[in-house]
Amino acid sequence: MFRRKRFGDLIDQQLRIFASDHADRLQAMREARERYRGADADEAEASYGDYADEIDWAAEELSEMRDAYAATLDDGIDDQYLREFSKAVHRAYPEIAVILDTL
Repeated sequence: MFRRKRFGDLIDQQLRIFASDHADRLQAMREARERYRGADADEAEASYGDYADEIDWAAEELSEMRDAYAATLDDGIDDQYLREFSKAVHRAYPEIAVILDTL
């Protein structure tokens, strides 16, 4: 039997809103990643720094969204939401999820 995630629809909606509200910034993040990947040795460090800054920004934004909603939930239920949110971000934004997991 298939088990539906309790917060799946909510989290999908949260991530859609995040992507819509921050489309320009997410595009800038993708462009920074491409600049880093295409950088020569002299430019690689600066390019990576720009990319890392964008990843950090996105992780902070998602952590604020995640934590604000989790704070409205009862103990125990919030843990389930946090696990489901983390899994969804790992699927949608794996490069951001690595940092988000540390926040």
